[in-house]
Amino acid sequence: MKQPELGIKIAELRKSKGLTQEELVERCNISVRTIQRIETGEVMPRSYTIKAILTELDYDISQIADERKSSGEALASGIKRFFLLDLDHNKPSTFLIKQLNLAGIFGIIYFVIGFFEGAAEYYWYTDQTMIYSNSVYIIVKLISVVSFVFFQRGFIMIGEVFKNYLLKVMSFILIIALIMLSCYDIISIYYESVDGEFIGGASAITFGCIGIIYGIALLRLKGSVGRVSKYAGVLEIVAGSFLLTIILAFIGLIIYIPADIIEIIIVFKAIEIIKSKQKENIDAA
Repeated sequence: MKQPELGIKIAELRKSKGLTQEELVERCNISVRTIQRIETGEVMPRSYTIKAILTELDYDISQIADERKSSGEALASGIKRFFLLDLDHNKPSTFLIKQLNLAGIFGIIYFVIGFFEGAAEYYWYTDQTMIYSNSVYIIVKLISVVSFVFFQRGFIMIGEVFKNYLLKVMSFILIIALIMLSCYDIISIYYESVDGEFIGGASAITFGCIGIIYGIALLRLKGSVGRVSKYAGVLEIVAGSFLLTIILAFIGLIIYIPADIIEIIIVFKAIEIIKSKQKENIDAA
């Protein structure tokens, strides 16, 4: 447990025991100023100090580790459920269809908002000029991030359904990378940041590498969703390769336009396949 959570916990335990800070420090052989700073979260005490305080408060220190573990497990479980990493294949096909329809809709939103976002970022990275107000820019970025997350969430599901685990992993990595870059973009409009050219180059290399591997994952879908995945995979690989050159990165960004369109088609193609299999199962029954 870290500060300020630890200080809050100690204060709660002390008050539940009906102890003042002065009474507690007498038992623990520390100063009042120390306990004050611990409870307000100003300092992180040494492990033996924590143990001494919690012992006097009749609180097992192992409970802190258990609480941390439970909290971490709950967070991990929530992430797995949201990104469908533990997809139950026994769920009705209607569940898959609804989730993929949602992904397709958000894919369209992401594609459209990308033009507004791209215009803003071009002027911001080239001459630090904001063509929108800060609030509008933030709204555009948030819409872009949310729509991208739900769009790629669909590919995580497609990867699970068609046993393409590389696609699952790369979709998740893409989500993390985009969120991190978007957070930087929003922060940079309020605080002096690293040179835009450096960030642009680093982003191009990062997304270039991810894009190439993501393209390979899409190529592996050919046997499941047809030739359309091959087109998307090739475009992703080519776009990623241009990004890696940095100088020709703008060509890669242009190639992503048709790639995004084809990837939206892949989502709806997957829906058709799932519906077809569902119909086959009903007819067979």
